Amino acid sequence: MNPLVEFCVSNLANGSQDTFEVLEMDPNIDVLEYGCLSYCTKCSNSLYALVNGEMVEAETPEELTKKVYQFIEENPLF
Repeated sequence: MNPLVEFCVSNLANGSQDTFEVLEMDPNIDVLEYGCLSYCTKCSNSLYALVNGEMVEAETPEELTKKVYQFIEENPLF
């Protein structure tokens, strides 16, 4: 079972698209995009992704990518 990373399409448009593309290329991570994840306040203020249901936030796409990988490493599924 791979870690699941979920993105809001609005947040992708706000800058997290680069992170989405990097993670999508990783065969060990399942990446999904949704029309809305119902975190509108967070979505308008920062870049974020839900990693196994937990929010990971950052100011830049590069930082978000790093934080997602760090979260996955520190919080294994098993």
